Amino acid sequence: MIKLRLKRFGKKKEASFRIVACNSTSRRDGRPLQELGFYNPRTKETRLDTEALRTRLTQGAQPTNVVRTLLEKGGLLEKIERPSIAIGKAKIAQEKAAKAKSKDVESESSEAESDNNEAES
Repeated sequence: MIKLRLKRFGKKKEASFRIVACNSTSRRDGRPLQELGFYNPRTKETRLDTEALRTRLTQGAQPTNVVRTLLEKGGLLEKIERPSIAIGKAKIAQEKAAKAKSKDVESESSEAESDNNEAES
């Protein structure tokens, strides 16, 4: 199977990546079938060969998660909601609701205490 993935190059701790099409069993920095773009994570620079990428995608090449997000930002793929992201958003919403509920309970109890103090005085 052909994968669209990143090939690392550049100096130590100053990595840049090329977006390449390669066989799924080949090494990360092995010889690619075709170079399709460039990505620099430090400057957020992205250059895509749109025509070649469309050709590879129509042939059935599977992009990795990082390459998929780069292609979505470039407008070559439509955004999809990944299950892990949806689960994470649901978990955050539940935590917010629980915090709001606990704050309401605390504020009600503090109001009740202040009312009791005023009644005693």
